[in-house]
Amino acid sequence: MSSKIEKIKTSRAKQEILQQLSPFELKDNLIALATPQDKKEADSLLNAGRGNPNWIATTPREAFFALGKFGIEECRRVMDLPGLAGIPERNGIAKRLEEFFKKNKDLAGIELLEKTYRYGLEKHNFDPDAWVHEMAESIIGDQYPVPDRMLVHYEQIVHDYIVMEMSNNQPPKGKYDIFAVEGGTAAMCYLFDSLQNNGLLNKGDTIALMIPAFTPYLEIPELERFSFNVIKIDADEMSTDGRHTWQYSTEQIEKLSDRSIKALFVTNPSNPPSVAISNDSIKKIIKIVKNMNPNLMIITDDVYGTFVPGFRSLMTELPENTIGVYSFSKYFGCTGWRLGVVAIYENNIFDKMLTALPSKRVEELNRRYSTLTLKPEKIKFIDRMVADSRMVALNHTAGLSLPQQTQMMLFAASCLLDTENKYKQLTRDIVLKRLNLLWENMGIPLFNNPNRAGYYSEIDLLGWARMKYGEGLIEYLQENFEPTDILFRLAEKSSIVLLNGGGFDGPEWSIRVSLANLKDNDYVTIGKSLAEIFDTYAEAWKASSKK
Repeated sequence: MSSKIEKIKTSRAKQEILQQLSPFELKDNLIALATPQDKKEADSLLNAGRGNPNWIATTPREAFFALGKFGIEECRRVMDLPGLAGIPERNGIAKRLEEFFKKNKDLAGIELLEKTYRYGLEKHNFDPDAWVHEMAESIIGDQYPVPDRMLVHYEQIVHDYIVMEMSNNQPPKGKYDIFAVEGGTAAMCYLFDSLQNNGLLNKGDTIALMIPAFTPYLEIPELERFSFNVIKIDADEMSTDGRHTWQYSTEQIEKLSDRSIKALFVTNPSNPPSVAISNDSIKKIIKIVKNMNPNLMIITDDVYGTFVPGFRSLMTELPENTIGVYSFSKYFGCTGWRLGVVAIYENNIFDKMLTALPSKRVEELNRRYSTLTLKPEKIKFIDRMVADSRMVALNHTAGLSLPQQTQMMLFAASCLLDTENKYKQLTRDIVLKRLNLLWENMGIPLFNNPNRAGYYSEIDLLGWARMKYGEGLIEYLQENFEPTDILFRLAEKSSIVLLNGGGFDGPEWSIRVSLANLKDNDYVTIGKSLAEIFDTYAEAWKASSKK
């Protein structure tokens, strides 16, 4: 092996400039470097920089298309002209669906569709015609969403799914109101907007952010319209052998006792470490909120929660204080569907804080929402979010499209009815197999972590250097290279694209690998390529030490 580090196209000076970008913008530069010029080699690009999974949930999609067949039949029953039909009629529609089940026993997805129909009747005592009519109209998409926040029957099915997955089947008493939205992205936009529109967060307020974090949670607070003062709660805890556990020390969590902190933003499990907050840390947060900062607003993004056995969200542990955000995209392989929810406990501090606003602000808000009701002061925060999502004036056409709500409901129902958790185990097995392949081929033992989701892996390069070569290599790397150097080398030499962990407010010398979007053997290649580059650094360091 050569003792010299080969020069690459992207100079250290240019790397220093580019690493100021968001990791997702930096990724585009890396892709340009990694894309082979020879079209015959185009398939050699390995982009582990994005979290879009390479699997999909098939059965709930099949049920969606089976329901579509029924919906079209119902429309043609009412009016059947060339290329034109009527809209579903409610009276007797449940009996017609049961006949449809009998006639289409071999149709893909029909079993889940029938079980979902029975689940609504048996679990929630739905009126059969009302339940089926909602499904038929929604699959066809011939009406506006009514209620606009979420359809009545669908909300109850999705509610069951959310409390099952976010509370490990041990939810708090009471229920959550659910707002169906266009994925986690829309949820974030609506939340930041409505918290500010309603005076619960004002420009310049102090918020806390648990880091590392998904980059929008880092970038949005810095926008001029918010200009929040951000207190960072760092996952600074280390194991006895010098590894990151991606947990939070008591000192970090105790920052939340400061009552000037109005809101806490959490990604749980974290992104990119992909580790859930430990039970010990959760208990500490609960204690601080209850005793020191009872009006702390918590917004938790729990998209990866299904990948952690026994996961319990802060929306379960501190329901009154917490707004839960959940996206269906990663677990079900449906980023293109744009499916997510915002869940707020019915007895919450957000509604209580609205009533405690200064009288002048209350009057302003009453005017803002006065076209919606004669008693605007009674509108709950979650319903204000719905109105704000359409600039209030378009509230009458607010809401997630009905076919999207239908697919969301069927995703939820498929897991509720999968009592043996077969689908969940499949998804966990996929990411954990890839995680192990990656680390085995890097030549580093992977320590056991019961809170690991495994959807991503954040690799601390300096920790790796310390474990394998000692402090001398760390000094050499810091003196001679930028933290992103290894990313540019991977892109140019091996056509591999990863992201920089520092862009997520993780350790500056760390990288993120998505374990969801490539084939199993690709992680063998990535692991070996990382090890080869690291060994090259080490050889160059050893050679320089002898001079």
